[in-house]
Amino acid sequence: MDAFYAAIEQRDRPELRGLPVIVGADPRGGSGRGVVATASYEARRFGVTSAMPISVAYRLCPKGVYLPVDMEKYGQVSAQVMEVLRRFTDLIEPVSIDEAFLDVTGSRRRLGTAQAIAQRLKDAIVAATALTASVGVAASKLVAKIASDMRKPDGLVVVPAGEEAAFMAPLPVRRLWGVGPKMEERLLKLGIRTIGDLAALDARTLDVRFGSHGHDLFLLARGIDDRPVVADPGGARSVGHEHTYGEDTRHPETLRRTLMSLADAVAARLRSHGLRARTVTLKYRDETFRTQTRAETLGAATASGDTLFRVAWRLFQSVHGARKVRLLGIHASGFGPGEQLDLFGGPTSPADRLRDAITSKFGDGSLVRASLLGKPAARRT
Repeated sequence: MDAFYAAIEQRDRPELRGLPVIVGADPRGGSGRGVVATASYEARRFGVTSAMPISVAYRLCPKGVYLPVDMEKYGQVSAQVMEVLRRFTDLIEPVSIDEAFLDVTGSRRRLGTAQAIAQRLKDAIVAATALTASVGVAASKLVAKIASDMRKPDGLVVVPAGEEAAFMAPLPVRRLWGVGPKMEERLLKLGIRTIGDLAALDARTLDVRFGSHGHDLFLLARGIDDRPVVADPGGARSVGHEHTYGEDTRHPETLRRTLMSLADAVAARLRSHGLRARTVTLKYRDETFRTQTRAETLGAATASGDTLFRVAWRLFQSVHGARKVRLLGIHASGFGPGEQLDLFGGPTSPADRLRDAITSKFGDGSLVRASLLGKPAARRT
């Protein structure tokens, strides 16, 4: 999806269309705190990018509209998008709240060429959400991902089978999966600036230089990626949301607010599908890309954002150390009936039902947690 969070805000608030919108402002600290989660394309013209501190963005674009993250609303729109994708294939692998891989090999007889399917998919997303998506079409996940980023917004790039290496050759090496800032620096010191430069090296040289990573670099630089699209053939067994920080962070309040927003988004999806979950799983990835998961099973199934957050926060505290955090996710599973009900922590509390009723009548974002709501940069109408 194109500038997903900002695009949703511009869609829902017509007065923001055409204006530079920056999502990620600290809801308690005004426009000077927080980290940019998404910047509209109007804001990007001023040099504002994801993961940039809000204070830096404000210096670059002082007249921008600075908004806090509303994960519950964005999660609901994400669910709409994923439902559209399911019209085209059952083989869908969500990557994040606004991105997924689709294997449409089995859909071509019914829906036409891969390019035709991609265009129909884009049109269907616009019709369902009034938002645009950029699509990359290729024979591998790596190349499709790179292609999807090439002509944003509203892009469609097709890389025919056999042309992967030529397509990737002029691109900077940082486009490759696994090439972060440190690896890019090592490659630049060797005079390797483009993917083509990397592809020109033989496998032995890369093995000597980069050890176990050398073989992966050898394959990826040639567009060789045989990882399949992984989907659950048995239907949804869990409901979850994840957030990857554009810039790794250890800021306690930022991490806490992210978990609270994720918990609310997961809870809203559970309630929208009439589900309650007994098991809460935290996904945690630090700045070294080490990924850990921790789970806790509750005595009673729940669809309460408060309950999900409390459990996720306990799990987070059990794994969080001195390193910065790159990704957080909350997944709910073990669907079943609730066994008890109390005012604020039960399976579906009066507060949750009230929130759902108000959202249904007045739209997303009509009722927001005080802890996630700061002074808005522009008045909501």
